[in-house]
Amino acid sequence: MQQTKNQKTPQLKFVAILAVAISVTLVFTITPWNIIPTSVTEDVTVIAVTNYGCVGESDVGRSVVVPNCSASVGDTISATFNVPAMEINGYYDRIEDKLETVIP
Repeated sequence: MQQTKNQKTPQLKFVAILAVAISVTLVFTITPWNIIPTSVTEDVTVIAVTNYGCVGESDVGRSVVVPNCSASVGDTISATFNVPAMEINGYYDRIEDKLETVIP
C-alpha cells in the first residue's frame, strides 16, 4: 500500500502576505491621516444670512453655515466645522515648495 500526499502550494499564506505588503505600502504613500477630517473652531466673518442660518467664510477659505444664528452681514462669530487635515497642517505648502524646485 502506497501513501501519496498532495503537496499544495501555500496560496493562502502568499495572498495574506501580499495583502499586508500592499496595505502597508498604500498607508505610507497615500497618507490617509492627511485626508481624515479634523474639527476646527475659529472665528468666521458672516457673508450672508439665510433661512438655514448664517453663512460665514473661514480663514482657510471654507464657507461655513452656522445654524440658529442671529448675526448680521459683516459680524464675526465662532463656528465649528470639519476640514481635511492636509488643509491645516501645511501639507499643501510642502508640496508647492517641492514643485517650485522642480519647475524650471
